[in-house]
Amino acid sequence: MSYKYARHLFELLRKGKVEEFRRIIATLTATDLLRLDAWFELWAHESQLPPKSEGWRTWLLMAGRGFGKTRAGSEWICGLATAKPGSRIALVGATIAEARAIMVEGVSGLLTVARNHGQRVRWEPSLGRLTWANGSQAQLFSGDSPDGLRGPEHDFAWCDELAKWREAEAAWDNLQMGLRRGARSRVLVTTTPRPMDLLKRIRGQQWSVTTTGKTTDNINLDPQFLEVMMATYGGSRIGAQELDGELLEDVEGALWTREMVEGARVLRDGPSTSSVHPQDERLSYDRIVVGVDPPAGVGEKSDACGIVVAGSVGGRLYVLEDATVQGLSPEGWASRVAAAAARGGAGLVVAEANNGGAMVGSVLKAADIALKVRLVHASRGKSARAEPVALKFEAGKAFLAGRFPELEAELCGMIAGGGYEGPGRSPDRADAMVWAMTALSETRSGVPRIRRL
Repeated sequence: MSYKYARHLFELLRKGKVEEFRRIIATLTATDLLRLDAWFELWAHESQLPPKSEGWRTWLLMAGRGFGKTRAGSEWICGLATAKPGSRIALVGATIAEARAIMVEGVSGLLTVARNHGQRVRWEPSLGRLTWANGSQAQLFSGDSPDGLRGPEHDFAWCDELAKWREAEAAWDNLQMGLRRGARSRVLVTTTPRPMDLLKRIRGQQWSVTTTGKTTDNINLDPQFLEVMMATYGGSRIGAQELDGELLEDVEGALWTREMVEGARVLRDGPSTSSVHPQDERLSYDRIVVGVDPPAGVGEKSDACGIVVAGSVGGRLYVLEDATVQGLSPEGWASRVAAAAARGGAGLVVAEANNGGAMVGSVLKAADIALKVRLVHASRGKSARAEPVALKFEAGKAFLAGRFPELEAELCGMIAGGGYEGPGRSPDRADAMVWAMTALSETRSGVPRIRRL
């Protein structure tokens, strides 16, 4: 089947009635059907095809679930790998496991698309590496491990579900610095949107082109599935984000909004921007506490260790530093807690005991650091613990003494009554901040008091 005949056939299928459609399909062999499927540009939605404009570096494909983002990414990468022999390509997923399962081995992944095009590709799972017959190679990386992208140079990159990356900012920055191999390096980002500063920044850059799409644009999806999804989520905020692919400014029911965060910001560098944070208060806090949300595991797949320094003065609370780390051993992140306490002049470390917070105390003692450590037990969910602190921000009693993009994104993803719609899998930074500010809110005896009016 020639490409010209395939295009003619496709137009007949697209415009014909159901009876005509069935008659034509019945005349095609299995080989013809596979070739027709392989010519992706014939039937793909316009948003699934690379931008036609010149000079772009980043293609941001932001669409709803089931739109066909993975197929678009696989087609784009296979085309580049075959067109430029010896190319070096980065495939970055939320984790290595997800990159392998979705981007490579998935039903619309690279192995399937390469096979449809008759391309010979060698897949080495133990190395996380794909190799084409012409010498082009694609290597798997994780958005949870930014240092893995430090050093390698690439011609092209495909980043999948950027909004789920735990260390999105650092991983993206390292990828950009290594995207310098060849005359015209480019990157494709395929993601269902979530409110995060990085996505907004990418979308606003002059070298970026954004295409969008809805779940309902995919004609291959089961009509009953679409009917159920639209009946359940149509017109809702989650439907706008997950089905229509809209990048929303604030999460519905969020404990913190972007407006609230900006209104609570006071800058310590340069002239004071608010009367609540005068010059003479900068280094004279009544108390300084380090809040710690320890990870449950160790390594790339574990949650981050939330480490946030907060201070109080005159009944007002301030976030002073976000020292959160990810992927370190218990001794490693505990030593970072000690360092943050030393920098901030903290007199107390509050650590959640549920996930091994006792390690903080043992490491501090081993390092001979005279610092009080209080272990607290999480009897309520993260959102429930955060609600009283959110009220202090809303009431003008809690502030951000600087800019903390990752922390702020997590705060704006925490939902009243439970749930989380922010970046990453868990609001570890936000939880650490809540522990610190809760401790600062206590009375001198350490027990909150209620006064009858």
